[in-house]
Amino acid sequence: MPSSLDRRLFLTSLLGAAAGVAGLSGCAESSAAATSKGAATAPLAAKVPAGTSLKIASYLNVQQLQFKLAKLPDLPFTVSSWVNIGAGPDVINAFRAKSLDLANNAGIPPIQAHYQGYDAKIVAIDITRKPNYLFATKPGSDIRTVEDFKGKKLAFSQGQAQGVVLLRALKKAGLSYDDVTLVPLTSNQFLTALQSGQVDIAPLANSQAPAYLQQYGSKGARSITTDVVDLLNLLWAPVSVLNDRAKAAAIAAYIPQWAQGQVWQYENPDLWNEEFYVKTQNLTSAQAKAISDLANKPLFPPSWDEAIAWEQETADLLAEGGFVKKFDVASLFDHRFEGIAAKSVPAEYRS
Repeated sequence: MPSSLDRRLFLTSLLGAAAGVAGLSGCAESSAAATSKGAATAPLAAKVPAGTSLKIASYLNVQQLQFKLAKLPDLPFTVSSWVNIGAGPDVINAFRAKSLDLANNAGIPPIQAHYQGYDAKIVAIDITRKPNYLFATKPGSDIRTVEDFKGKKLAFSQGQAQGVVLLRALKKAGLSYDDVTLVPLTSNQFLTALQSGQVDIAPLANSQAPAYLQQYGSKGARSITTDVVDLLNLLWAPVSVLNDRAKAAAIAAYIPQWAQGQVWQYENPDLWNEEFYVKTQNLTSAQAKAISDLANKPLFPPSWDEAIAWEQETADLLAEGGFVKKFDVASLFDHRFEGIAAKSVPAEYRS
């Protein structure tokens, strides 16, 4: 294992930008409790009060397009802004700046927020059973398996899903942290790092890989697929937002449409491919189909037990590497919202 000094230097380099933007201070926010007087436990309001508004993350405007194409009813509150934001570190910064009330991420950003001393909770869960990521090599690479990662430079984002997918893949292959060099980057830097040879390997989303391989496949870049999954696709919000009774009611009203939008997208891949991937992302129809063929069937569990167990495994894996301190992840879930998503979709979409 790397020394404690090496680990501190690694964390400092990774979190430095976030600290600068958000004004992190160990004294001001030494624990999650420092940002809140505690999460609300009162029952959710049955109706959203008039005048309520939320600022909701919608990376690449996916949410608005889903709702429009699915012809979902109007939300019973105002969306004051749809924020084009997706990466976990960026979401945490936006939460801190109070420019965002609700976000859609994987399981690792809430763990990272807790580690940074920011109090936020998970309010909805979608289980993903198939891999959303694959590993791509730099051009001219001879790497063909995860075992070949030994001695290589790997793009690693501690606060994003790609980071935990990488750690789980290494563990499954029997590789330790000492066997590789983890290069701290955020996911929006991965493609540039691969193209320039700054890293040998980076985990890419299934939606990113086709365009990269089309451009660099002839130059020796390739993909390495695994069966490692990032189980959780979730909604989460700051405790300060959840403690606002009106905003909590609005979130409860938003969750069914979030779930129904994903179901519609899954059931209408051809239309989604054309309207999103082709028209807004400039992919070819063939590339779009390759992505949608890998799509996960959305599954909204009535019980969060499996999600909590997975989140605990993830937090423990990060703690083993010295990236976070060990803690009980049960504190990350607001059970007032448990089951709302599951009740809003047909039985076949409840895991």
